Amino acid sequence: MSVQEVAVEAYREALPALGASLVGGLLAGLVLGGMRSDLQTVEGLLVLVPALLATRGNVYGSFGARLATGLHQGLIEPRVRAGDRRLRAAAAAALANGVATSLFAAAAAVAILSTLGLPVAGLGRLLGIALVAGLLSGVTLTAVVVAVVFAGYRRGHNPDTLVGPLVTTTGDVFGVLFLLIAVRTVALLLGAA
Repeated sequence: MSVQEVAVEAYREALPALGASLVGGLLAGLVLGGMRSDLQTVEGLLVLVPALLATRGNVYGSFGARLATGLHQGLIEPRVRAGDRRLRAAAAAALANGVATSLFAAAAAVAILSTLGLPVAGLGRLLGIALVAGLLSGVTLTAVVVAVVFAGYRRGHNPDTLVGPLVTTTGDVFGVLFLLIAVRTVALLLGAA
């Protein structure tokens, strides 16, 4: 294969994923822009947003890379089967890591902002927001990663090319959306208590 053929193939696989990434990033920005009042109401939430979004891309990008490696090595099949322990274990580990890092980020934000003497919502409120957002986005991203990696592989695409842009974008879009849902859900629950 010539250098030109390799370059054409790389662009053919990567451009649709990058285009989706661009559109998804704009959608995430629109949702975040619509959260202004929520960001002002929950002190410290703005500090938490980048940490939560970064962990989505990191945790679920690693999950996608692990799946891609398993497919390339023949350790897993490109389909979801009830008895596939490797896939279930990898998905459970990704979900647990995503939720744990969300909770850690919330606790760290409270500790750092309190130490600096800056206003911050209570630990319970930020932990609740991080937990709800982490669970909702984790379940969604697990399903998206599995679907994208397996479908891409079955269609002859290199899943490593798809994972980066699509997981990061999906993590941003759903991360911000579920953060908004989490903020409002926790506000309702704490308001009712």
